[in-house]
Amino acid sequence: MPSYRIAPSILSADFARLGEEVRNVVAAGADIIHFDVMDNHYVPNLTIGPLVCEAIRPHVQVPIDVHLMVKPVDRIVPDFAKAGANIITFHPEASEHIDRTLQLIRDNGCKAGLVFNPGTPLHYLEHVMDKLDIILLMSVNPGFGGQSFIPQTLNKIAAVRKLIDASGRDIMLEVDGGIKVDNIEAAARAGADTFVAGSAIFGKPDYKAVIAAMRSELAKV
Repeated sequence: MPSYRIAPSILSADFARLGEEVRNVVAAGADIIHFDVMDNHYVPNLTIGPLVCEAIRPHVQVPIDVHLMVKPVDRIVPDFAKAGANIITFHPEASEHIDRTLQLIRDNGCKAGLVFNPGTPLHYLEHVMDKLDIILLMSVNPGFGGQSFIPQTLNKIAAVRKLIDASGRDIMLEVDGGIKVDNIEAAARAGADTFVAGSAIFGKPDYKAVIAAMRSELAKV
């Protein structure tokens, strides 16, 4: 059976208790902390930066997965690496030189990946598969939490799964947006192995129960 990873997005957490929130969600069974960075430029919202990443780093041992919805990206990459990020992903449209940005992330000691919006074509993958540790597919348009899953994403997940398998490389396939208990199995069947969930977890009183329910759905695959 594939190894599945659940990555709660702290965008939906209680920011007044962020250290406590990340500790609780990891204790409830989370594998990764997903960290959404928005700049009110590439996307129409403004969230959090390296200082917050640095603040939560001592609270958890699991990887911190930083999703950069910012443009440009290169300037901020070293700051997040220094702040304790383990994985850094960015949107190809936000980089003038995708290969160079991927290499910059790796040179700073992090795993590197590309993020694809629902309408972004996959051709950006053609010449950089050798530099990818993760591919993140957005199943909503980025900028806000709490949106509904776009069903067409399942076809895109399946297409990327074929590309990863053909490459022979160990590349994580992450999906982010509207993931919850009743659709996580479908995303896994399409080929995803890492699942970002924000309000579906942090919006419930019992994080452990939600994550257990998600794992129960994943066990059906």
